[in-house]
Amino acid sequence: MKILIVEDDKSIASGLEYSLQAEQYETYLCYDATSAKQLIMDRIHEIDLCLLDLSLPDGSGYDLCKLIKQQSDIPVIFLTALDDEVNVVMGLDMGADDYITKPFRIRELVSRINSVLRRYHKQQQQNLIQIGDVHIHTLQGKVYKNGEEIMLTALEYQLFLTLVNHRGQVLSRNQLLGQIWDIAGDFVNDNTLTVYIKRIREKLEDDPQQPTMIKTVRGLGYKVGE
Repeated sequence: MKILIVEDDKSIASGLEYSLQAEQYETYLCYDATSAKQLIMDRIHEIDLCLLDLSLPDGSGYDLCKLIKQQSDIPVIFLTALDDEVNVVMGLDMGADDYITKPFRIRELVSRINSVLRRYHKQQQQNLIQIGDVHIHTLQGKVYKNGEEIMLTALEYQLFLTLVNHRGQVLSRNQLLGQIWDIAGDFVNDNTLTVYIKRIREKLEDDPQQPTMIKTVRGLGYKVGE
């Protein structure tokens, strides 16, 4: 697990770094917003959690939090000497996952970090659907096959997700058409449904001519899974 620490007080920063490394976390350390922004842009996908001081010599932890949340859905904990309600609410509204005021006990901070990471891990599990080598990240609305993102149109994604959410059930063509009417914005007829099923298979099946993921149940409809 890698944690980004952004703290301009070098004595606090070094203490945090030492304590977190003692807990077997890897750390990135920045003393100002400028270097933190660069690191976020370069290595955001390596970071599991961010500890951000609110008051920095060249910026604000609020701005860094906004940048982080634009780039990736990873947890953020604010560190600040300000403990009034306005700042707490503002930090949480910016997307922060927790908020701890200085001075703090390092054991309390580590406990907060572990709690936030457990919560995120649980949320990721709940929002991740796996079908063979295909992974659906429902929060992001993205589909991956063998770790590579597969670009589905909005209608293809909704159609595939409908089948996956009814895993093991046979859905008739009329049931599927009813699910995707609003997504397309136009009437989707029976022939168009066949085309979309074919396109999804071409993108996700190992052999679209012999599909094993989206199966045709002759005379009834389609299903995913057993």
